[in-house]
Amino acid sequence: MNVDGALSTRIAAALDRPAALALLREAVGIESITGNEAAFAESLRGHMAARGFQTDSAEFLPGRLNVWGQRKGKGHGPHLLITGHTDTVRVDGWREKWAGTEREDPFGGAEVDGAIWARGVTDLKGGICTTIAALDILQSAGIELAGDLSLAFIGDEESGEEGTGISAGIDHYSQMIADGDIPKPDFAVYVEPTELAIYAAQIGFFIADVTIIGRSAYFGRPEMAVDALKATHAILAKVWEHEAALRARLHHPMTGPSELLVTGIKAGGLIAVPGACSFSVIGSLQPGEDLHARTEAFEAAVRSAVVEDDIAIDITYPAGRDQPRGGSATETDPGLPAIRQLQSAIQHFDPERGNISGAPYWSESPYLIERLGIPAVYCAAGDIACCHTIEEHLNIEEYLTAICAFALFMASYCGVADQDEITKEET
Repeated sequence: MNVDGALSTRIAAALDRPAALALLREAVGIESITGNEAAFAESLRGHMAARGFQTDSAEFLPGRLNVWGQRKGKGHGPHLLITGHTDTVRVDGWREKWAGTEREDPFGGAEVDGAIWARGVTDLKGGICTTIAALDILQSAGIELAGDLSLAFIGDEESGEEGTGISAGIDHYSQMIADGDIPKPDFAVYVEPTELAIYAAQIGFFIADVTIIGRSAYFGRPEMAVDALKATHAILAKVWEHEAALRARLHHPMTGPSELLVTGIKAGGLIAVPGACSFSVIGSLQPGEDLHARTEAFEAAVRSAVVEDDIAIDITYPAGRDQPRGGSATETDPGLPAIRQLQSAIQHFDPERGNISGAPYWSESPYLIERLGIPAVYCAAGDIACCHTIEEHLNIEEYLTAICAFALFMASYCGVADQDEITKEET
């Protein structure tokens, strides 16, 4: 039997299903809507300490904690980081939707139709609990890692709460690595939900708010006005021409085309010519595209419209992340041995999963990849489609498969201190 086969046999036998589900229910039972992550962070610090990690924490903003820990290996091997965010989106509409059913409590972790239902169960407490439960498997199976393992649980990833959602947590944590205060890992897995695919690339994004200012006038005297809505019509035509040109370009093999979507428009007056109009767009980028260049091209398209001389145009970018105007698109070489090891570990337990693809969303790996030069991927159980909705749930069998796969990957990547003994025992 090969070494991975021997390990997978031992790992599968050590899975404690009730304990893994209890861990997940405990996690979703601690409300951690963005800005209120501290209690969940402290709970995770306790779980790390109980599993032999040297732990630490720091406030990335007043009253808001990052927690992290490292467990030194029992030999020589690479250093793995597994990380994820502690915050969730809000629960608006959840109780109303599920009133009178077992799913009514958004933090209750009800089991329905083979899944756990709760806010944050997929995005992304399931991934965090997968990691902790995988450590328990290794402990029960008597498997000691040769290389070092680090865990980092950070806040402020989600948007939606005023004054939050700017990636302040990962910015603080990655800067500590850059400054040498925390050891730099060799490879990282960020546990965003992927249905156990491996996302080796992700889109970038920017959000732009465009305001068009003209001059209002009573509808009976339109000659005195400068119609901002009419100007916006011309501008939007240029924006959509620009979007069509973006889509006509070559598509990235893992993330697809670059896109531009108008997400809202507001205008109007009280029986008057509209003196102001505003609209918002979100643009996606392929890996390799420069975010600043893309926003400059967008602005050029906006300003290329033919409008009256008295029209003023203002463009702002309210959603800066790793860059002032948005978030970078990134990719990691899908042929890296670490990625192939992760794929092999997943496919030991479910041959239909573990495909290598690109993320149709933006998350925080650019802080690792671009800032620090750490190869990173997204991987965890759960479907992103149900996240941020009142349908958020995590399939139990997929979660349990992920636990076994993560345990095997940790052992495969970091190495096993007594690997020769495992091979002898299983053969």
